Amino acid sequence: MLTIAPICGPDAPIARANPVTKLFAVIAVSTAALVAADWLTPLLLLAALAVATPFSGVQWGPLLRRLRWLWFAAGAVAAANTVFAAEQTGTTLLSLGPLEIGAGALTDGVAIGLRVCVAATVGVLGFATTDPTDLADALTQQLRTSPRFTIGSLAALRMLPLLGAEWRQITTARRARGMEGGRNPLRRARLFASTMFTLLVGAMRRAGRLAAAMDARGFDSEMPRTHARVQRMRAPDWLLLAAAVAVSAAAVAVSAALGTFEMLI
Repeated sequence: MLTIAPICGPDAPIARANPVTKLFAVIAVSTAALVAADWLTPLLLLAALAVATPFSGVQWGPLLRRLRWLWFAAGAVAAANTVFAAEQTGTTLLSLGPLEIGAGALTDGVAIGLRVCVAATVGVLGFATTDPTDLADALTQQLRTSPRFTIGSLAALRMLPLLGAEWRQITTARRARGMEGGRNPLRRARLFASTMFTLLVGAMRRAGRLAAAMDARGFDSEMPRTHARVQRMRAPDWLLLAAAVAVSAAAVAVSAALGTFEMLI
């Protein structure tokens, strides 16, 4: 089921942190992983995220369910970069007809997959502990983002679960009419495209009605807005941000000390 609600305990240290703090912590860890071309730096960051997970209040089961497809995509990226590398360097590990895999290409592919895993994991972990309304309030209060853009994005984000419900409703209605793809991949693809088009048309109509309703309620006004929930940066927030930066720097430093660190560019 598609949901954007937090899946953490409200009393966990990371769950109580300011959403802007978590946003910048996600950026710090992701940046450290994406600029490193070696395999050790993202592996150390994944280990640090595993240690931080109990402090987020997120249970391992729900977290892994949210991550499974992202990690599957990361594995696919690693495999594709290994098999279709421009040059198979290092010791030949597999030679099967035209397919040849070298140790260097495998290491580079695994490093790319690990970087994607870090970015996906820290992103899911950060946003799984954040209420979207709190994030919108923090963005307008701490970062001074445009309320029109921020509240509009929040409204769109709140509509995502409805899209999931409509997708199930459309597919159920079509199945009741006997419109199923069966084992024919071409028919399944055609049915999927048709369902996506139906969902897109409904989403655009709903977006127009939502925009008109928000304008009628004064969301388009240029007057200064007030906030029902005030978001402040407190000492634990700064400590969390400093810890994220320190862990990212430590991962890079350890990798450099062991001689494995390489810059992406």
